[in-house]
Amino acid sequence: MSIAYPRRQRQLENLVKKLGLSIDAPIKWNLLDMALTHPTASESANYEQLEFVGDAVVRLAAAVVLWESYPECRVGDFAAIRSVLVSDRILAQLARFYGLELYLLVAGSATTDKIGQESRLADSFEAVLGALYLSTNNLELIRPWLDSHFKELTNQIRQDPARLNYKAALQEWTQAQFKVLPEYRVVEITNAQHNEDRFSAEVWLHDKKLGQGKGRSIKAAEQAAAKVAFFALDSEQKNA
Repeated sequence: MSIAYPRRQRQLENLVKKLGLSIDAPIKWNLLDMALTHPTASESANYEQLEFVGDAVVRLAAAVVLWESYPECRVGDFAAIRSVLVSDRILAQLARFYGLELYLLVAGSATTDKIGQESRLADSFEAVLGALYLSTNNLELIRPWLDSHFKELTNQIRQDPARLNYKAALQEWTQAQFKVLPEYRVVEITNAQHNEDRFSAEVWLHDKKLGQGKGRSIKAAEQAAAKVAFFALDSEQKNA
C-alpha cells in the first residue's frame, strides 16, 4: 500500500530502485517512510524503533553471509569481521553509496549538523533494513543487494592486518609498545566545499606526528590519520 503523499512515494520508489528491488515487491511503504524520518522531523513517527530492529537485522545478515561464504573462518574471526561490517563507519559508507541522505527527512539543527551526519546515516541505514525485514519477516528484500557489499568488504578486511579499523590497531600498538594512547588533534577545514572532506586530523605520540588525514566527519578524519600512521609504523618495523 502506498503512502498518502505522492511526492514522498516517488522518492521512496526511487530509493528502492537504487537497491535493485522492484517497486512491486511486498514493501511496507509506511515503514520505509518512517525509517527515513529523523526524530527532529517527527517526534512519534521516526526511525528510532526501526533502528532498534535494524541493528539486529544487519548483524544477522552479516552473520549469514560469513557463514555461507567463509566456512573456514573461526568463530573469533567471524566476530571480529562482523564488528567492522556493522560499525557506524561502514553503515554510513553504504548509506552514502545509495544516497540515503537525499531521502532522509530532518529538521531543526540536524539540517546543518555535519558532525553528526555519519551517525544519522548509519542509524537510518539500520532503520531501512528494519523496515525491509518487517515487510516480509525475512531477509528476502535485503540480501539481494547487501550481500555483495558484505562479501567485498569481508575480502578487504581479511587482507588487511588492521581489519579496516586503524584507530583500534594503532591504539593496540602504542599500548603494547609504550603503555600510552595516541593523541588526535582535529581541526575543521573552514573553506571546505560541498561534498569535500570537512575535517583534518593529526595523530601524535610522544610529541611526534605519526600521520595526518582528512574526512567528512571527525571519526573519518581520525581513521584516515591512523591509517597513515599504522602503515608508516608497519613499514618501519619491517625495515628495522
